[in-house]
Amino acid sequence: MLEVKDLKKSFGSLTAVDGVNFTIEKGQIMGLIGQNGSGKTTTFRMILKLLNADEGSVSWNDQPFSKEFFDHVGYLPEERGLNQKMTIEHQILYFARLRGKKNSEIEPLIDGWLKEFEVVGERKDKIKSLSKGNQQKVQLICTLIHEPDLIILDEPFSGLDPVNAGLLEEGIRKARDRGASIIFSSHNMNNVEELCDNLVMLKKGRQVLYGTIREIRESFGRTRLFLESSLSKEEIENIDGVESVSGVEEGIYHIQLRDAEVGRQIFDLATRDGYIPTFSQQPPTIEEIFKQIAGEIDE
Repeated sequence: MLEVKDLKKSFGSLTAVDGVNFTIEKGQIMGLIGQNGSGKTTTFRMILKLLNADEGSVSWNDQPFSKEFFDHVGYLPEERGLNQKMTIEHQILYFARLRGKKNSEIEPLIDGWLKEFEVVGERKDKIKSLSKGNQQKVQLICTLIHEPDLIILDEPFSGLDPVNAGLLEEGIRKARDRGASIIFSSHNMNNVEELCDNLVMLKKGRQVLYGTIREIRESFGRTRLFLESSLSKEEIENIDGVESVSGVEEGIYHIQLRDAEVGRQIFDLATRDGYIPTFSQQPPTIEEIFKQIAGEIDE
């Protein structure tokens, strides 16, 4: 279990991180989101002792986190870094040795990992011969192949197409299923919503959201409504408490509510003649919540 308590970090007059608190249990995935410059990478670096926190603490399984735990960590930094002159095999073995693994432990695993991540290249190929996407997959393998207990991924989906992003998602789930504690940052809210148990959002270094995905979404109210009925757009727009109505096509609408309770009124009106194909009232997505909070003016 990773526990972060009241982390703070300043650089001169700039407060980069100001009071971050969260816990990641064994077998859990946490998303860390926020705009560029919100403090995500600084938080990762303080967890790993690459930066010293001004205040606060980080513990792993109830012990102060120290460099002695590094063999049990998988870290993918935002700044990718592979040796272009090395072969795929030597690069993977090099990083594994840094985590206390012997060549004899890792060599038999390499072909399986290359196949799992669908790397286009042979283990004897040099890194520089690979496309950027395949280089990124090799670095992900370097991060995961020693089966770390704590995995920290800084923007792991950056630059990956949907197919390769799916391969990474599957790799993250497998690590979770064997009991790893995982935290990753991403600007793709779909990845966060699909993968994560919990979520932290930072804004200008301050923690503004923390909880399970469901708790956070529900806290904003069920103000999104998808409706398929014979009601006209004008009828819906005239209901007090409806903020906006966008028509996918005639009779199919996306409705934004100011008050979630208005959904009952719309349901009663839409079903006055009986059956309707679709009525789905939902809380906002994580992407919509992100945009709302990011756009709020700080007082």
